[in-house]
Formats: sequence, structure tokens, C-alpha cells
Amino acid sequence: MNPTDFPLLKNALIHGDIEIRGQFMLGSNYTFLVDVHYQDATYPAVYKPSRGEQPLWDFPSSTLAQREVAAYLVSECLGFHFVPFTTLRKNGPHGAGSLQQYIEYDPEYHYFNFTDDDRELLKPVVLFDLLCNNADRKGGHVFFEDGTHKLFAIDHGICFHEDDKLRTVLWDFGGQKIPDDLLTRLSLDPSLLADLQQYLNPREISALRARAESILKRGTFPRQPGDRRAMPWPPL
Repeated sequence: MNPTDFPLLKNALIHGDIEIRGQFMLGSNYTFLVDVHYQDATYPAVYKPSRGEQPLWDFPSSTLAQREVAAYLVSECLGFHFVPFTTLRKNGPHGAGSLQQYIEYDPEYHYFNFTDDDRELLKPVVLFDLLCNNADRKGGHVFFEDGTHKLFAIDHGICFHEDDKLRTVLWDFGGQKIPDDLLTRLSLDPSLLADLQQYLNPREISALRARAESILKRGTFPRQPGDRRAMPWPPL
């Protein structure tokens, strides 16, 4: 997308009329492809209503949509810019839920068949997942936009738990030093922490700060643990 078009897309997803086009059948939660109509233009988006979330024993109910928005805010504030624009809509077709910019990409090209060069581009995502405590980084959740080859990462509904929940297929860099240009991004701005209060509880925000401090102190990507399940299922 042309950067000059982004403010209009942002306003569209915040204020536009949502029309359901179809449902994504993979995954345990209800997820819809929608058209968002705004000022004589139409934008494709992904709508995840809170009432369509399957209960999880370890996450508070009806909070996945908020976590999707929180992940976008963290990605933007830290300068990663790989989570598509995401907002919380209270008036969706099936009630409140997250609404995310839809990115065109090739679903057949994913982590498990990325080139070596493209895998090297995933270090910021690995750091982001470590910081946000992503419990579900599947191989199909990272991809490159058609045409631009810009990296994107999606599906962050089960992030930010206060306990260690990191489950990911991206263990390529375990034991390696985190590049300095990535580490310097982890000084969390107070304005970000204030914005996150709308979407996360105080314990989760405190845990986010503690993880940032721990990562800065350690300075290396973690290795895959052997004492717990550290891979999501299914992996793709």
C-alpha cells in the first residue's frame, strides 16, 4: 500500500461500514473476511468477533480481540511495522471484535519453505514474539505481501499472558546475540504502556515490562526449552 493511502484506510477501518464476504474455516475461532465501505471506497479486512472466541482455560474470556489490537500497538511503537493495522470495533456485524487490514499474499509460501534470505528477516518477529509472549506463532502466521515483499505477522490473540507461554516454530536463532539495532527498541515508551491499559490488565502490562528488561539484560535469543511444549499445534 502507498503510505499516503494509510490514513484513509485507518479511518475506514475505524469508522466504515462492515459487510461480511465470507468466513475463514481454518482455526478454532470465528474469523470473517469483510469489506469495509468508507467514502466511496472499499477495503478488505479481517473481522474477529469476541463472541466467536472459543474459551481458553488460561486466558480471560473474550479478550483475544483486545490482544490483537495490543500487538499492533507494540509493533508500531517499537518500529517493527509488521502487524497490519488493527482496531477494536464495538459495532461489528456479530458484535464487538477486532478489525484488521487484509494483506494479499501467497499462502503456499510460508515459514517452512521460506528461502534462507527470507528466514533471516524474521529476527524482529522472533524478538516481538518473545516480548509479547506469543503462545501461537505458526508457520503460516508470517508472510510477505504480494508485489512489495514486505514482511507481515498476524494472529496475536493469545499473546501477553503474565506467565511464560511462548510457543513458536521460529527457533532458528536460539543462542544467537540479538542485534543491537533490535535491542535498542525495547525501551518501552510510557505512552505505549498507557495506551495498552485499554486492552491488557495491569499484571499483563507489568509482565511485558519485566520481559523487556529481561531480554535487554540477557541480550540473546532463547533456545527452545526442553521442559515444556514450546511448539504450537498445528505448526502451520
